Amino acid sequence: MQTERIWTAALIVIGDEILSGRTQDRNVAQLASWLNVQGIRLAEVRIVPDREEAIVEAVNILRARNDYLFTTGGIGPTHDDITVDAMAAALGVGVVHHPAAVAVLERYYASRGGITEARLRMARVPEGATLIENRLTGAPGIRYGNIFIMAGVPHITAGMLDALTGTLEGGRPVVSKTIGSWVAESEIADVLRAVEKAHDGVAIGSYPFFREGRTGANFVVRSPDEALVDTCLADLTARLTEAGYAVAAGGI
Repeated sequence: MQTERIWTAALIVIGDEILSGRTQDRNVAQLASWLNVQGIRLAEVRIVPDREEAIVEAVNILRARNDYLFTTGGIGPTHDDITVDAMAAALGVGVVHHPAAVAVLERYYASRGGITEARLRMARVPEGATLIENRLTGAPGIRYGNIFIMAGVPHITAGMLDALTGTLEGGRPVVSKTIGSWVAESEIADVLRAVEKAHDGVAIGSYPFFREGRTGANFVVRSPDEALVDTCLADLTARLTEAGYAVAAGGI
């Protein structure tokens, strides 16, 4: 039996403000959801500070073991926006002003005070890169092979992802379905393990919670094959029911 090809991506979230807690990152969830639709799994995430050596290290490690690498943050007009320089250092190329990016910014800022040296910083790219369209603020994202350098502001990131939709090679989207039960996951750990082992090609995630003074858990079954998900979910439901636990379809 041939094993299905699994496409993976990594994300580097760049910014001192994320690590300090001043800003809460929302790009991990939206990128993971978008990638799933493209048939690509978000395999790992690393948060790094605005330091070139930290960015370079993360880029070179994560791009080597994933099909795609995404970064968010650090491509704005200020002195601490160093993602482009760090990416160029990691790739061993220079930094240039992309002519198309310059033209886009000149048009965008024509009625907003004109282009400045600071604003031109947003046209800088690693030499050899192409652009990712940004319909919201003009300043484009950057693509270099299988690396995608995007804004840190979530709604701008979302627009860049929209521009990339359908352009990446991937596999089948992962299907996930959920059931829930008022049970401590430790009580049924053996059941979960046995069900997952009995259904090759699926993964079961257990997500406990404490609510209304009681302990419960939701169980998410995932696979690119919806039929496998349904079969596994039915088996898990039956085993939990036989053990005396009420099961809620769709989760609690």
